[in-house]
Amino acid sequence: MISLSFGGAVGLMFLMLGCALPQYNQYWPLFVLFFYILSPIPYCIARRLVDDTDAASNACKELAIFLTTGIVVSAFGLPIVFARAELIYWGACALVLTGNTVIFATILGFFLVFGSNDDFSWQQW
Repeated sequence: MISLSFGGAVGLMFLMLGCALPQYNQYWPLFVLFFYILSPIPYCIARRLVDDTDAASNACKELAIFLTTGIVVSAFGLPIVFARAELIYWGACALVLTGNTVIFATILGFFLVFGSNDDFSWQQW
């Protein structure tokens, strides 16, 4: 749990550095925060709706993974579009992409650690 918190803090630090350093000083990259919030939602909804006793692939889970992938790809694409449109500098884009990598790895780690249906599960909340 501590390593997940540390990963989230490091990822947000890279995002803030990409926005607030004096040579960049543009806060457009903060829009990726919406993608951080939206990315786990389709998978969480699908886990609630789908019975896990079926070993075969499920269309609801596949759709949720597809939507999550689209959200994650959009989070990586938005800073690149901002940099190409010259709204932000390429250095800020690199910092935001580094932050994206760390944050999404942290979200993935959360679901790997707490995603099982044992006594130590996040679904009890």
